[in-house]
Amino acid sequence: LRLADEVKEVAAEAGATPAQVAIAWLLAQGDNIAPIPGTKRVTRLEENAAADALQLTPTQLDRLTNLPPAAGATHNEAQLKMLER
Repeated sequence: LRLADEVKEVAAEAGATPAQVAIAWLLAQGDNIAPIPGTKRVTRLEENAAADALQLTPTQLDRLTNLPPAAGATHNEAQLKMLER
């Protein structure tokens, strides 16, 4: 949750949503990166597309890049079995 809180802090500084910050960070990683977020809602599509105009500062990019890796499992045992198909 501390990682999410840090992303929320950067989002508040940038006047953006955490999702926009995540997409903007990915876009800042290089020209060969193309994030493809999924959504079912037009409002989320518009929100995601607006991330292209978001310019994170070098300090914000460093903060996000240097976050520690997330801890804990991301899938339970049943989900892992489904992924092994």
